[in-house]
Amino acid sequence: MEIKKIADGSAVTIQLIGRLDAVTALEFDKSLKLDGITDLTIDLAELEYISSAGLRMLLKTQKKMDRQGSMRIKNIRENVREVLDMTGFSNFLTIEEDKKAKFSVSF
Repeated sequence: MEIKKIADGSAVTIQLIGRLDAVTALEFDKSLKLDGITDLTIDLAELEYISSAGLRMLLKTQKKMDRQGSMRIKNIRENVREVLDMTGFSNFLTIEEDKKAKFSVSF
């Protein structure tokens, strides 16, 4: 998994690329420095797979950010969204809906 961070003062966007599983969830946890961060966005546009360990990391991060600011998850791939919905995690995580997807039309 690749982790890209874009910082703008106390706001940070993290892009997760690849797979968030038992091994990479530990990597994500170690790389996640949230001190002084009040606005966290996690971009999942390039996340291909998430395991239960990955789900736990997202929930742990959400709980921490709820105490010190805000967190949202955006650009969720359909297969990852299905996992969030089936496990009920979409009820606990703050998910920014993709406005473009709601209004797209296919012919």
